[in-house]
Amino acid sequence: RMDWEQANQEPGPRPIKTVPAHHALVRMADEMDVAEIFGKDGPGMFEIGQTIEQGHPVRIDLNKLVKRSSGIFGATGTGKSFLTRMVLAGMMKEDVAAALVFDMHNEYGFDDQDSDNAVVVKGLRSLFGNKVQVAGLGKGARVRGKAPDFTLELAMREFTPEDIDLLASALSLTDTAAITLGALVRDFKENWFANFMRLEPGLTETDPETGKTVPAPNSVAYWARDNNINDRAAEALHRRLKRIADRPYVVENPANDPVTAIIDQLENGRHVILSFGEFDHDLDYLLVSNILTRRIREHWVKKTDEAKTNGTANPRPLAICIEEAHKLLNPQLAGQTAFGIIARELRKYFVTLLVIDQRPSGIDDEIMSQLGTRITGWLGDEDDIRAVLSGLAGRDQLRGMLARLQEKEEVLLLGWGVKMPIPVKSRRYDKEFYEDMKQKRGSKKAAKAPKLDSIDDINDLLFG
Repeated sequence: RMDWEQANQEPGPRPIKTVPAHHALVRMADEMDVAEIFGKDGPGMFEIGQTIEQGHPVRIDLNKLVKRSSGIFGATGTGKSFLTRMVLAGMMKEDVAAALVFDMHNEYGFDDQDSDNAVVVKGLRSLFGNKVQVAGLGKGARVRGKAPDFTLELAMREFTPEDIDLLASALSLTDTAAITLGALVRDFKENWFANFMRLEPGLTETDPETGKTVPAPNSVAYWARDNNINDRAAEALHRRLKRIADRPYVVENPANDPVTAIIDQLENGRHVILSFGEFDHDLDYLLVSNILTRRIREHWVKKTDEAKTNGTANPRPLAICIEEAHKLLNPQLAGQTAFGIIARELRKYFVTLLVIDQRPSGIDDEIMSQLGTRITGWLGDEDDIRAVLSGLAGRDQLRGMLARLQEKEEVLLLGWGVKMPIPVKSRRYDKEFYEDMKQKRGSKKAAKAPKLDSIDDINDLLFG
């Protein structure tokens, strides 16, 4: 790309290509210098923290952040949850994208208790009111003792063999499970799950002609033999799938379509936090998040294609936030989940990910390479450090910057979404932050002009 074209698309300072000459004039960067590089206060700009030594505000461009998938990393206890709350709050205040949060540990929706300081931490629902909708799993669900705004139930007909394959480890499935699942779909079509669960394992009857005990017509073994499937393999799969079928939020005929309910909120200017409540096991997280994301992505793909064909407006950008991302994006699953597809598409269909993890080394290397912006706290494991810095230039220098971070309240901003890597002291998620999020843009009081008593004061202001 030509230099003038790049300058037109990316105004402002750009990285130097040569080292300044000896004896070149050097001075400390002031607040205006930092703002010139990282962005001035304005629409879409979010102050994530301050420079560590001088305390100058450092902002990130949220419109740019959501154009590619991004990640927030840090070892346990480094404040990832608070940092994630702040980034999500910034996105919601600036309305740069709709946010769908898979809240595995019920931290983001309603108010929480800070275990370190014993103070109440405001949830995003408290900060933004009805603009944020909290969803629960299953009829009568409660989240931190409160009723969610709406509840979701998964229809059995939504389950595909691919969804079950993702749960192979959680369900301890054998290699024969895929063969049995294929036979079920061929026989029962989209209602394979409900029909399979109606069959009874171990049900037998006596053959009147031979007097032998044989599988009864409504048994799993009878169906298996009728479809050339090993009856023991079929019964083993039935036992394992019963763990899913017994979940209160998995029903044959839900009261409403969960995906339609979520999409309606996201397309109408709201954000959705799906709190898992009591269902905080890996099985629930893998199952629910993948099925919902697969269908929501399909909707966004359809809307994008319609916009291109008809010349209408593109769908509202969507950022999907997932905790413990290595459970969904590890090398074994990344190629199969809807999340892996989204990460590779680079916002082709206006859907991106915000991945949260304390063990980035568990995430597939290709997925990590697609993360445009990385916000990372202190990491103690060498493999995690290598993963966070993968694909970036100057890794040795970045490794040193990362090693010097304090374990709490300091993070390193790096990647495509920032002009240059920089360590910052992150903002505190406190009353001052709450007030800032509630203020409408432009309502802040104007900063008081500095008092200039002498020519020396004026020179200091102008020339540093």
